[in-house]
Amino acid sequence: MRRTEAWVFFLGCFVILFLTACTPDPETARQRALETRLDTIVEEGLREKAYAGAVLLVARRGEVIHEKAYGYGRKYSSGHIPLKTPEPMATDTLFDVASMTKGFATTFGIMLLVDRGQIELDVPLYRYIPLFDKGKKRDITIRHLLRHRAGLHPWKPVYYHAADREGAIAYIASLPLKYPVGSEYHYSDLGFMILGYVIESVSGRPLDRYLSENLYASLGLKRTSFCPLAGGFTGIAATSQGNPFERRMVADDTFGYTCDEKADAFRGWRHYTLRGEVNDGNAFYAHQGIAGHAGLFSTAADLKILAEVLIGRGIYRGRNVVSPETVKAFLTPDEFGNGLGWSFRPEVIKAQDAPAGSFGHTGFTGCSVLVVPDREIIVIFLTNRQHEGLTESGGYPDLNNLRRKIVQAVLNF
Repeated sequence: MRRTEAWVFFLGCFVILFLTACTPDPETARQRALETRLDTIVEEGLREKAYAGAVLLVARRGEVIHEKAYGYGRKYSSGHIPLKTPEPMATDTLFDVASMTKGFATTFGIMLLVDRGQIELDVPLYRYIPLFDKGKKRDITIRHLLRHRAGLHPWKPVYYHAADREGAIAYIASLPLKYPVGSEYHYSDLGFMILGYVIESVSGRPLDRYLSENLYASLGLKRTSFCPLAGGFTGIAATSQGNPFERRMVADDTFGYTCDEKADAFRGWRHYTLRGEVNDGNAFYAHQGIAGHAGLFSTAADLKILAEVLIGRGIYRGRNVVSPETVKAFLTPDEFGNGLGWSFRPEVIKAQDAPAGSFGHTGFTGCSVLVVPDREIIVIFLTNRQHEGLTESGGYPDLNNLRRKIVQAVLNF
């Protein structure tokens, strides 16, 4: 081979090698396309001021394929005044996960006690909380509470009538039922408050300690806690400027809740920027931050581990956390599309295109989780939507369209 031909040959080989190295394989290209699409969706929410910041984590078959923080964990001071130096969001930022407490705390707690034979799902509630041993309330079971079929009021401002756990139990037990027991689905915060009391009564431990000692610590969760300020945690996303939405729930009967209580009769309304304090008034005022329906703070990474326990039918990294039979019982939906503590209804979990068997939960502060067991997919979307303030309609930004877009992008991956 002549020198010129050899030079051309080697140059050609170099070009081929260079192009091969610079051209991603199809899987890498798809991964980059997914990341770009997810970034676009979440950043759309930032531009629209649907939230000040967010953390999105997507896992598939145990591997994190997207984990990123966006925007700010805290953007405003009290009075909704912009901070000169907003605090950036981080992937390990703690969020008030609101009603996701029902799944990632209370449901897990009941599941552990059922698995250990300390609670029976179809035993009457009054066996654990004697105050419910009266009238039709005698028909309420633990299963009814988990499925939101106990006939309870969806919500009441318990803190008007109670300042501690004992007062709250007595007040809730005194309320008349609003619906027939067992036959109808009506989402209820009160039902999960009661389940929190059941865990405490049966275990003999406060709800937060029972969960920490029997679940979170054993899984190595470092940033999952009730009352994070008392635990010395930092890096917490801010939520609302006081409780204007909840005050309106009491004051305005056209807002969706009928209350006999008068908003001005309560003197404890918060007016400062909430951070590290549970946003929910019943959890904050009546339960000192530790309740079965709200109060848990966590990170996307910690919540992923808990979701993996469910995907693994109770087994996490070779360790049996809870039996497969118990997990199956909790993840079997009824005719209303509700499991025990989890929803399988696409319109509720904002996943219309998700495969059958997908389940999840949302939280009022702007958090959500979707689990797709058949494909071993977990989508955790945590935001501080309340931090941007109320909308013109008096509510907080609606994230449902953004959630659907995220789920659709992940399922199409």
